[in-house]
Amino acid sequence: MEETFPFHYTLMDYLLCLFGLLMSLVDIGLDCWTVVSFYQNEDYVYMAVLIFFLLGSSLLVQVFSWIWYSDTPDDLQTHVEKFVTKHHLLKAFHFMQLAVYLRYAGLVEISTRRFLRSDRLQEGISVNLNHDLFMLRLIEAFAENAPQLTLMMSIIAMGQGLTLLAAFKTLGSASALAASVVTYHRIMREFLPDKRKLKWSSSVVYFLWNLLLIFTRITALALFASVFPCYIIAHFLSVWMVLVLVVWGQKTDFMDSTCGEWLYRATVGLIWYFSWFNVGSGSTKLKNIIYYAVMGLDTMALLGFWQMECDCISLPFRSYIMIIILASLYVLGILLRILYYKKFHPNCDEKKIELHEDKPVMRAAALNECIETDSAKSSDFTKPVTGAQKRMRIMASNFY
Repeated sequence: MEETFPFHYTLMDYLLCLFGLLMSLVDIGLDCWTVVSFYQNEDYVYMAVLIFFLLGSSLLVQVFSWIWYSDTPDDLQTHVEKFVTKHHLLKAFHFMQLAVYLRYAGLVEISTRRFLRSDRLQEGISVNLNHDLFMLRLIEAFAENAPQLTLMMSIIAMGQGLTLLAAFKTLGSASALAASVVTYHRIMREFLPDKRKLKWSSSVVYFLWNLLLIFTRITALALFASVFPCYIIAHFLSVWMVLVLVVWGQKTDFMDSTCGEWLYRATVGLIWYFSWFNVGSGSTKLKNIIYYAVMGLDTMALLGFWQMECDCISLPFRSYIMIIILASLYVLGILLRILYYKKFHPNCDEKKIELHEDKPVMRAAALNECIETDSAKSSDFTKPVTGAQKRMRIMASNFY
């Protein structure tokens, strides 16, 4: 059994963390600017919808963060987290919607200490903190930025023009989505024994196919919402409920409580409404084929309804040209996805995925077969894996 910590938290990971914090602060500034602009222009409906997206996504993130802190109170490793807990400020931070920034502060603190003084244990804690922070950012991206991007694009499609604010907000939301996708890909590298062989070219291809598919989906939703603003709500609720039932059928076990698991399933259903996110173990080829076929048909149906209505509106181009362009981008995205999984994606055996336990560190299999069947040692690892360890294990197993 190995005694050295298998993860490697690099300077690039640290810089990406700081960049993510910067982007988060910029996004908040753009959100405030957008809300004020809607108010000044008396666009109260748009303002209300945007505030709903902002508050709803923030509350969702705070709930996940609070559950994770509550399930594993012993996992508080940084001075920042310990100080907040000692002075009973943890609830206050979550109430004030500051959970993400508390985690950023803890990660920056321990990462800085790790680089100033090489410490493998602190490096491992950095990976744990980075993983949970990434998960919260991913949830926020699809609960806030994806709906915001849909709203801004629908406003543009309604003929109100591409203002400077709309351009900045659209770019900001798209950047947040892209950053969450790339971060997801990069953080999963830590579970590979040969992680240094996974080059940035794989991340570029991974980013491109996600960008094309997500952009096509959001554009179709925005065009449909521009002509049927009320029906888009019914469409979301009907599709989302079906997706949640499908997630339930996957028998997920990501959270440590039943209520938390159902919240996770509902959140995955929201993510699936915009993009694929693997949550089940085993082969995913058939699942992917079914998902992209169904979502492709749904996207084309949305564009078809939009075309029937927009024919009555004066457009600077033929509506079918937009449909052809979006369909082509969707197909190109599928082809890039196939290329990624054929040439770049490391099909790793679960038993080769590296994981960190609270006991001496070891190379472990994802899920249940994580310990060598040595009777002299197996008794030390009978405690079920929970918290960040469990979440990291499941995500790595699902990804590879």
